[in-house]
Amino acid sequence: MLFRTSLLAFAALIAVPASAQQAQVETRQVGTARLENVPEIPQDIRDAVQRYQNYREARFQDWLPDGSMLITTRFGSTFQVHHVTAPGAARRQLTYFNEPVGGAKIVPGKERFVLTRDTGGDEWFQLFVRDLNGLAQPLTEPVTRNQSPVFAKDGSLMVWSRATKGSADYAIMAADPADADSRRLVWQGTGAVGPQDISADKATVLLGRGISNRENQLMLLDMASGKVTPLDFTIKAKARFEEPRFVDGGKAILAITNAGGDFRRLVKIDIASGQMTQLSDKLNWDVEAYDLSTDGRTLAYTINEDGFSRVLVSSLTTPEAISSPKLPRGVITALAFSPDGGKLAISLTNATTAGDVWDVDMRSGAVTRWTQSEAGELDPAMLVEPELVRFKSFDGLSVPAFVYRPKNAGPDAKLPVIIDIHGGPEAQTRPSWNPGAQYFADVLGAVVILPNVRGSDGYGTKYLNLDNGPLREDSVKDIGALIDWAGRQPGMDAGRIAVYGQSYGGYMSLASMTFYSDKLVGGVERYGISDFISFMANTEAYRRDNRRAEYGDERDPKMRAVFERIAPLKNVGKITKPMLVMQGANDPRVPQSESDQVVAALRGNGVETWYVLYADEGHGFMKKANNDLRREVETVFLSKLFAQ
Repeated sequence: MLFRTSLLAFAALIAVPASAQQAQVETRQVGTARLENVPEIPQDIRDAVQRYQNYREARFQDWLPDGSMLITTRFGSTFQVHHVTAPGAARRQLTYFNEPVGGAKIVPGKERFVLTRDTGGDEWFQLFVRDLNGLAQPLTEPVTRNQSPVFAKDGSLMVWSRATKGSADYAIMAADPADADSRRLVWQGTGAVGPQDISADKATVLLGRGISNRENQLMLLDMASGKVTPLDFTIKAKARFEEPRFVDGGKAILAITNAGGDFRRLVKIDIASGQMTQLSDKLNWDVEAYDLSTDGRTLAYTINEDGFSRVLVSSLTTPEAISSPKLPRGVITALAFSPDGGKLAISLTNATTAGDVWDVDMRSGAVTRWTQSEAGELDPAMLVEPELVRFKSFDGLSVPAFVYRPKNAGPDAKLPVIIDIHGGPEAQTRPSWNPGAQYFADVLGAVVILPNVRGSDGYGTKYLNLDNGPLREDSVKDIGALIDWAGRQPGMDAGRIAVYGQSYGGYMSLASMTFYSDKLVGGVERYGISDFISFMANTEAYRRDNRRAEYGDERDPKMRAVFERIAPLKNVGKITKPMLVMQGANDPRVPQSESDQVVAALRGNGVETWYVLYADEGHGFMKKANNDLRREVETVFLSKLFAQ
């Protein structure tokens, strides 16, 4: 309580009249960040932030042939690749880049792996190959975007997709991962194409073309001729076919799909006929991921049940015989069979654990923990388990949300509220490790609500499509209903509610401020869309068609008129409460111009506006020092809002 009292006293000292802010922008540099109108951060806030930022997590990447693992974890500023030889063994760091490693995959049968890394968050990913000892060698060309590497079973062939600046089209590349000079162009595609699997004889590559986050199409690429044959059943279905891979000697495909139903399920598809056979349990929840053992006999897949993950294991030939390993309740972020099929690796996180790696013995069912990540200086007793609630929106739709309530709040306390809106929009807030929600609940004494508004994933295709195109603002109305719901709850202060979001959630924060400024004390938005028309013009070319399929096509006069009407920038005069805006200068998705223009417009209207711009970040802040500063600024800003 003493710390919160000091925050409130500090907030009173930094109040800046809107007229004074309009007259002058106070700018200073902290590390790589330019801070505008942000006051100095008190030391007690820095100390509080560190308690919640010094945790460590482990993320499974791949198995090595000898049964050891590659994981990524952070010992310094960024996530790097580490080798773990056995459960509980030390993590031996293998990479030491200043930039974070995005992922690592083992070259089959080799003690060699391919890793993905960009520069400053620009998402122009490069691929590198490295042995367990030695230096990482580049496989790709600078100023290209390289992704989706897949391997032949003998490790002699790798195929991936490559985009170049200014083009929306991807090419299919191939190389022997042991020889960068063998790199060659196999096929120049149209649109967002990428490899999914390679046939056993290395003659055919299974390709996917992304139409939108609701639809993709599968194709077969003949490696010898470069000829591509579309699989017509995927075109007719107008659905998603995720994680497709060859089975039955290349005569069939396994995939996760929502074709013919509301929820995603695991199916086996006969290529010749297009006939689908469901392999997953017949539940009204999405299958989110799966793996098939090397011998092709055992399936493991995860079900997303109201945000929580459950692992199911079955035989490919008798899928109705299902078992479920006994794992801690939470969210599974990776699963993969060991090369011999005897173990199943699982990355798992939950509300009170940052993330670790486990394995399941497929014979005995025994569960073994491989990593034990540190919680830093956090008191586990103060960590909150979120409550899953549902509230009614303007049209009667039931909307789920996770609510974090401070553990040390008095029974009669009326607490401030932070509504934290996820990005995507096709993402889903889940009960995984969320240091921000835990921090705000403990340090600010705020109730943190994380809604899954219409358009969120995890609740079926119909729910996912409820905000498409001209229906965009219906999801904003969900936030309006949540504001009203929170104001009626005991323990929540209707006079102290703030909105908060990143990426698409940043747009939602801005839009909510234009709708409900009279009910809110202010908002925080990180790299959010302020105008869909300028966003479409400036987002990287390789993303544009995908985003048009979700948001609507700005080239259509009717849709353009909708964008003109709903853009927060066009309605910025309705925002009357303070805003904090943060941005990465290298963001290829939501470019800096989206933040620059809304900051200028807010200040032009005399609205108190803080702005933080990171020179070495993109879409999301990946370096620890930058994230620390971000949380410090948020703390000072929100403390001031809640003190008024």
